[in-house]
Amino acid sequence: MVPLPPRPHRDDVLIALAGLLGGLLLWALGLHTRIAAPTLPAGNDAAWSLLPLAATAGAELLRRTWTGWALAVGTVALVADQFTVGSLATVIMYTDLVYAAVLYGPPARARRLPAATGLVTVAVTLAVLAWFRQPQALLVGVVVGVVSFGPATTGAMLRNHREAAAAARLRAEQTALLAEMDRVQAVTDERARMARELHDLVAGHLSAIAIHSTAALSLDDEATTRRALGVIRENSVDGLAEMRRLIEVLRAEGEPDAPSVPPTLDGLGTLVEQARANGLDVRRFTPPPAGPPLPAPVGLAAYRIVQESLTNALKHGAPGPVDAVLDRSEGTLTVRVRSPLGRDAGPRAPGSGAGLVGMRERAELLGGGFSAGPVGEAGPGGGRRWEVRAVLPLGEGHGRFPGAGSGPGDIDDEREG
Repeated sequence: MVPLPPRPHRDDVLIALAGLLGGLLLWALGLHTRIAAPTLPAGNDAAWSLLPLAATAGAELLRRTWTGWALAVGTVALVADQFTVGSLATVIMYTDLVYAAVLYGPPARARRLPAATGLVTVAVTLAVLAWFRQPQALLVGVVVGVVSFGPATTGAMLRNHREAAAAARLRAEQTALLAEMDRVQAVTDERARMARELHDLVAGHLSAIAIHSTAALSLDDEATTRRALGVIRENSVDGLAEMRRLIEVLRAEGEPDAPSVPPTLDGLGTLVEQARANGLDVRRFTPPPAGPPLPAPVGLAAYRIVQESLTNALKHGAPGPVDAVLDRSEGTLTVRVRSPLGRDAGPRAPGSGAGLVGMRERAELLGGGFSAGPVGEAGPGGGRRWEVRAVLPLGEGHGRFPGAGSGPGDIDDEREG
């Protein structure tokens, strides 16, 4: 069963009414495209022209919804109109049906109909010229082209313009979406970077404060308490100074002379001495050998990795010697920090795991690798040790290095950062 056509568009109803009323007006005034139609009985020529007019007006109601049926009905009506005195309104409405079939019809019809009407125009022109053998016969081909090929070509051009405009709007929307995604990603990356910097700046100081305050509360010894309070005060002052510098950098963002002095490897000696003052037994510290200056991002990453490793050793490691070794060779800087593994003793200060994540992110952002976990080698105090190892490339084009990102444990959960 053929489904009923959808409700006609309001504009299609207005076009159909205008065409029907215009055709009736022409019929009432006696204005026809032909003087007489010899194939019909005399005296009924004008009345017969109203049937194709009504059929074409009805087809106009389907010009936007059922384009194929509308064009078929209009074609039959136009052919039937040629056997009457003819109506100019029927011809005009038929041109609109051809135009609508290309503009609103399926893509395949929109591609084929202009070519088909062009072939029909050429065929009719040649046939009429061969039949009458007079130059005036070319006018028939011109009329056929105006009625069929012209509207089809116009509809195809307008449809192409609409599709191009829709594609341009889609590309603009996609570009805006990608720009918004880039902005969100940039904000997310910046927040992650700020979180790493904030963690690295204050984690060590707060860990020392927590450990020494616990010692001061648990030991009833005045000298120990005074030493612990001294360490707490020193770390509090240093932590506030670091926080103040970070806030100044954030407030001055965008200014050409923004005060920003990131730490370098030259400050590792001071960092190690501070760790020793906080109670960490750093027995072996080997700075990188002399050579060309390191890239600033590499120096900052190495400094932060050593800083966080010493902080983790202070918070979670067992008592014992700690080794911090930096080696430069074959275009890479290798950072290795080992400390006693305090599995049984448990952490001496709470941790969230953010330190290990931040160290890995710093290494991977430079194209290097990172690993953290227990190793089987026994230290001077015996037992397994915890090793943090990072391999940082010193130039562009370096990828991951063998063993740098898949070492033992590879960010094991045994120790939180």
